[in-house]
Amino acid sequence: MKEKVLKNLQTFAKGIFVPVLILPIVGILFAFASIFTNSRVYNLIPFLNNGVFINFGKILGQSLIPIIGTYLGILFTVGIAIGMAKKEKHYAALVAMLSYFVFIHSMNVYMGIQNLILPLSELRGSGHTIMMGIQIIDMGIFLGIALGLIVAYVHNKFIDVELKGALQIYGGSRLVFIVLSFTMILLAIISTHIWPIVQHGINTLSIFIESTGVFGIFTYGFLDRILIPTGLHHLIYPTFLYTNFGGSEMVEVIQNGEKVSVLFEGARNIYNAQLSNIDSVTRLTKSVVWDARGITKIFGLWGAVFAMYQTAKPENKIKTKAILLSAMGASIIAGVTEPIEFSFLFTAPILFVAHAVIAGLGMVVFSILDIRTIIPNGVIDFLLMNIPVGIDRTSWPMVFVIGIGQAVVYYFVFRFLITKLNLKTPGREDEKEVKLYSKADYKEKKEKEA
Repeated sequence: MKEKVLKNLQTFAKGIFVPVLILPIVGILFAFASIFTNSRVYNLIPFLNNGVFINFGKILGQSLIPIIGTYLGILFTVGIAIGMAKKEKHYAALVAMLSYFVFIHSMNVYMGIQNLILPLSELRGSGHTIMMGIQIIDMGIFLGIALGLIVAYVHNKFIDVELKGALQIYGGSRLVFIVLSFTMILLAIISTHIWPIVQHGINTLSIFIESTGVFGIFTYGFLDRILIPTGLHHLIYPTFLYTNFGGSEMVEVIQNGEKVSVLFEGARNIYNAQLSNIDSVTRLTKSVVWDARGITKIFGLWGAVFAMYQTAKPENKIKTKAILLSAMGASIIAGVTEPIEFSFLFTAPILFVAHAVIAGLGMVVFSILDIRTIIPNGVIDFLLMNIPVGIDRTSWPMVFVIGIGQAVVYYFVFRFLITKLNLKTPGREDEKEVKLYSKADYKEKKEKEA
């Protein structure tokens, strides 16, 4: 049972990675929009201060707002369905989108039958929202996750079912949609009554997480790294980046040519929403510590890499240096840390535990100093999303101080453990070959041990 649950969670983690993978691109596009509409940038690049660039920036920024607000649920519904569908993924995507439409319209009609529709003036704080022009219970990103899971399950179960005789035309993908249509109607009716209770529990839990202060932040940072071998870390950070676990904030944005206050949930969404109207923001109004995972990727792991290089056997140092530097380059530029992490996870698991602890502590320092800098992945994201915003709004130079300090801690902790315990990190193996390890190598090793 334990292995089955873990396998299902891993499958879900892979599925949720599909929509999560596209959202950082949205953030980068927001950064470009802020560059074109940021009056501070004009002092450095005067030719941007003209109507063509300014209007383009406004169009780009405002066109992206619905993705992180209104349509985030659709993104996750379709993305998870694609990620978890075993075959015919294109049909899964189409049916997922249609199922989302059936759900929200079914809920709206049922709410009308139950006299639950509220006047527009009473929507704020009511738990209701307007989705595609109709009023429904506001389930946020959780609706997208739930529908994506259900669509994927029904799709995988019925996609190969063939009916006979006159019903033959209704088999396969058509049968999937038929089953899902009735499922969505039933789910919409149930959700109308059940979700307000669930939402109250989520709000209570998010308040608890926030009230735990540095302990909650450390736990988040620790779990984000320690769960990498299982792939379940993909369940941790999206929760804080795109739901109210990562905070909620009223942000002023432009809709239909007018400035209105809109509620955004999740650290990444809040940050991106503020970027869309950056000239009205004197300082980012929400700490984005939940989105500071990249500080370890850009800075901290340098200390680990340097410790492994210095403790390598003399005859292996040149090869060790070459492979570690290439791996570190991928970490710094794109935030790809797996070649480094799985190498010391494979040879010395205790280093991976130390890695998770130090990463968690780095986020704690980030929070204590009230840094408002977003560091989602590598240095490209870091530069684009922070420097144009301004030092006073983000305190981004402090990232270098924290990052260098974290790298020093990594170096001394890793060097001590490697030498004290004689750990076989790259360059210290008994074999002559010096290499990094992958997740596949780690899984193969665990299967052999089992």
